[in-house]
Amino acid sequence: MLTVAGLGGRELRARLRGPGLRLQTGPFVTCVHSALAPLADSLGAMYADYPVLEEGTLADFHVRLSGSQGLRRFVRPQVHFHYDGMAPFQPLPLAQAFPMFEWAMNWCVSSQANSWLVIHAAVIEKGGLAAILPAPPGSGKSTLCAALVNRGWRLLSDELTLVRLDDGKIDPLPRPVSLKNASIGIVRTYAPDAAFTRPVADTVKGTVAHMRASSDSVARAGETAAPAWIVFPKWQAGAAAELTPVPQARAHMRLAENAFNYSLLSEAGFHTVARLVGEASTFDFRYGVLDDAIAVFERLLAERA
Repeated sequence: MLTVAGLGGRELRARLRGPGLRLQTGPFVTCVHSALAPLADSLGAMYADYPVLEEGTLADFHVRLSGSQGLRRFVRPQVHFHYDGMAPFQPLPLAQAFPMFEWAMNWCVSSQANSWLVIHAAVIEKGGLAAILPAPPGSGKSTLCAALVNRGWRLLSDELTLVRLDDGKIDPLPRPVSLKNASIGIVRTYAPDAAFTRPVADTVKGTVAHMRASSDSVARAGETAAPAWIVFPKWQAGAAAELTPVPQARAHMRLAENAFNYSLLSEAGFHTVARLVGEASTFDFRYGVLDDAIAVFERLLAERA
């Protein structure tokens, strides 16, 4: 299997500039075009283990990231994102090229992948059992996710949980974990051997950096997982790790609120969420220390053994 690392830097740039890099992430193939050297460098570092498909392979998404033209490229260089010839977003400073690529990839899936229920949630797996972590920004979701995957859990996704409509299983979509502001330093300290992009300041989300997904998570991107827990995390400084059961009806409403296409899927969306909350244990989770949080998840796993 050809990977991004197997291409080498020169071939990676040639494909990005020419026919497009056909990058496989989970069930999706994205054809990426770009002549931006910083983006190529970040793709090479963060996606080294990911499969690359040959020219002519059908792609689910066709995207292009390009730089400014004319005098602006010298005065105030920017990066522009195009999807199938359209420009759905405003351009960003050129230094934000890789974050823009990641945000755009999330947008492609969340707006187009209606063969799944798509939930704004991290999801991790161990022993074939998955924990879904839905939470709004600032809840510590990505920090907790990054800590878990550096302590033996498999990354299925940091941002988008893909739930099959037919059997309720979760299809993995492992991509780099997005970290913001203080969580960057926290995770760097907690996982010193992990690989990160250089932090980018002054984005719409503050300072952001991405942590590379483990080779094992990428290699096992075809292995589904059964949802066992739905955990709504909330980081609170100094708080003891504590699980509080959430009634199924309330959990259903909160999952629906976090799903991008719940209303679009109509009856299928309702039944998929109902199956999730019927088969999984549902909790609120407050935590303030990562090691304590990891211990709680290990205990949940041991109780299901």
